[in-house]
Amino acid sequence: MNSTMIAAAATAAAAATNPNQALWEKGDFSRLAETMRESGDALVEKIGITTGLKVLDLGCGDGTTAIPAAERGADVLGVDIARNLVAAGNRRAEVLGLTRRCRFRHGDAIRLDGIDDGAFDLVVSIFGAMFAPRPDDVAREMVRVTRPGGGRIVMGNWIPNDPTLVAQILKTCAAYTPPPPGGFVSPMLWGVEDRVKERFVAAGVPPENVSCARDTFTFRYPHSPADFLATFRDFYGPTMNAFEAAARSGRAGELQDELQALFEGQNQSGRSDATVIPATFLLVTVAV
Repeated sequence: MNSTMIAAAATAAAAATNPNQALWEKGDFSRLAETMRESGDALVEKIGITTGLKVLDLGCGDGTTAIPAAERGADVLGVDIARNLVAAGNRRAEVLGLTRRCRFRHGDAIRLDGIDDGAFDLVVSIFGAMFAPRPDDVAREMVRVTRPGGGRIVMGNWIPNDPTLVAQILKTCAAYTPPPPGGFVSPMLWGVEDRVKERFVAAGVPPENVSCARDTFTFRYPHSPADFLATFRDFYGPTMNAFEAAARSGRAGELQDELQALFEGQNQSGRSDATVIPATFLLVTVAV
């Protein structure tokens, strides 16, 4: 067995023992991230990332916010559970000439091995760490690696039962997917302000240092809503699982119809051959 085969076997074995890793390595989130670049850049600008800032992007994907942070002069480490997205992020950084300021590595938000206490001025997680299991551990780890007395944590989390796109995708898919094993904590609770505050207070942050506000992330796709749905169906782990479960129960057509009505109803491009869909999220800011 050559080194490539050994590495592939190791990756498969790791994913098999970590359901969260298996979920996010199942598809190719980079295909969806392409539709999020503009909003990712705008969010980085809003956060106020500047030259010399030490930034950890947790659940970074292929760099939707890590890359624009590095382009503004920050020293960025991106960490993600999906090895394919880590590799994609490093390729993007290389193509853009950002390897001295932006690097990506495999890791798990519930246990940031090899990262020192207080190592970062800013910890960012936009629709990433919210999907990790053991949310209390996630909050503690984010606080631990943030510089005390001036560091910040910024999270973007989807909101349960929100009427906009992603919350509705996840709600619809959950109705077709078998319930997870016992002990499962819904990632959508990261979109509930009181729960967010509870988690960070338990991690040692004063309650007055946690603030939440609603914001908007816009997906832009240069083809029809039906084509955009196909990207979710074929490359987004939760949607892939839902379609597989629906096919086993003979309900794949029903799921397709529900989601297509959602995508078409929320398209604000004013055209049938282009897709622009805003999605509301909870923007969480924590002063450490």
